[in-house]
Amino acid sequence: MAVPYSPQEIVETIRMVQMENLDIRTITMGVSLRDCAHQDLETAAQKAYDKICRLAGRLVAVGDEIEREYGIPIVNKRISVTPVALIGEASGAAPDRYVRFAEYLDRAAGEVGVNFLGGYSALVHKGATPGDRALIASIPEALAVTERVCASVNVGTTRAGINMDAVADMGRVVTEAARLTADRDGIGCAKLVAFCNAVDDNPFMAGAFHGIGEPDCVVNVGVSGPGVVMNVVQQVPDAPFGELAAAIKNTAFKITRMGELVGRAASRKLGVPFGIVDLSLAPTPAYGDSVARILEAMGLERVGAHGSTAALALLNDAVKKGGAMASGYVGGLSGAFIPVSEDAGMIEAASMGAITFDKLEAMTAVCSVGLDMIAVPGDTPAETIAAVIADEAAIGMINRKTTAVRLVPAPGKGVGDFVEFGGLLGRAPVMALNPHSSAAFVRRGGRIPAPLQALNN
Repeated sequence: MAVPYSPQEIVETIRMVQMENLDIRTITMGVSLRDCAHQDLETAAQKAYDKICRLAGRLVAVGDEIEREYGIPIVNKRISVTPVALIGEASGAAPDRYVRFAEYLDRAAGEVGVNFLGGYSALVHKGATPGDRALIASIPEALAVTERVCASVNVGTTRAGINMDAVADMGRVVTEAARLTADRDGIGCAKLVAFCNAVDDNPFMAGAFHGIGEPDCVVNVGVSGPGVVMNVVQQVPDAPFGELAAAIKNTAFKITRMGELVGRAASRKLGVPFGIVDLSLAPTPAYGDSVARILEAMGLERVGAHGSTAALALLNDAVKKGGAMASGYVGGLSGAFIPVSEDAGMIEAASMGAITFDKLEAMTAVCSVGLDMIAVPGDTPAETIAAVIADEAAIGMINRKTTAVRLVPAPGKGVGDFVEFGGLLGRAPVMALNPHSSAAFVRRGGRIPAPLQALNN
């Protein structure tokens, strides 16, 4: 039985919503498409469209209803589906037919009113099937011709190692996605993620997909509260780190409780199981909604200064501990995101050179995900993009954590220029990469072996 909410908790939640930008960042319905597979990919796509519209037809209305009942903002309603490469495999279709599947998904997302649909994905951490290769080849065009579809490819795991052939492919896919959406600052890349250790129940875009171990339909909730955590950190300006961590942990506990309340309400109203609550401090460009500002409130003059990695490690760990205390169903990614374009503090720090690409990479060893929403020069070679993905996958593989890369090679732009996406995706300065070539390294191909898990005797 759920623990009752005290009047004090209710008052605190109202204050956090009204004054500190606390919100439910997303209610994401996961939908299995495994029963939609068909030898004809067009038929499979139609079945997927019908199933999504049937199961998610009330998702937006229910989210709006909960928002009114509880007074808690629910910013996004989204859908994740089974990795499409698994569904299309039976058809043996060429890449252009997969693009048609993406168009059906985009139509379904528009029909039910969600802003993003994730799961145009392939899991190739140990090798790729013909269906995987067809889907990966189709990604640039699929993202160019759709508005709401998001794509992801898992290229490595701690148990399998890193599929460097897939990594090389992703370098080419990213650059081609940028080229095909050059008129929109390469926005196709903002809907594309390369993962290591991808999780099955991530509710956040662009990397969400409905894992094969999940039920037929499920509701996952993503909660975000950078403004709330920043307020707590500012209230203890001189506290030692142990006390600071405890204050963040207690706040994360309260935020997670709110998220589970909303998730279970959505589950009940939609008649589908409740999955997880993902407590991730996901920033936005809005004032007071920045992870970078939290780190600066800990005593850093600017995010990127020495000490930033340690500060982020404390924040990420405290958030996870608080979430785990509050709910037995914490999942997804949970922690702190450090996207550049979606965080006002990160944008400012990157613009003035306080944080560099290499420092961001170091911080991904302790953050929630990885190199996220970073604009790089438009003439960056595909091999360099692939090498960045390999580096980030190595961090995830060795540290047994999820890591990801979402880079935007900004078409026609160089260091110091800006890309402009607007809305939640924000804007970002183009950051410099190491100019030396990684081409020969990437061309080796094959698989980087998995690290040793144990040496028992």
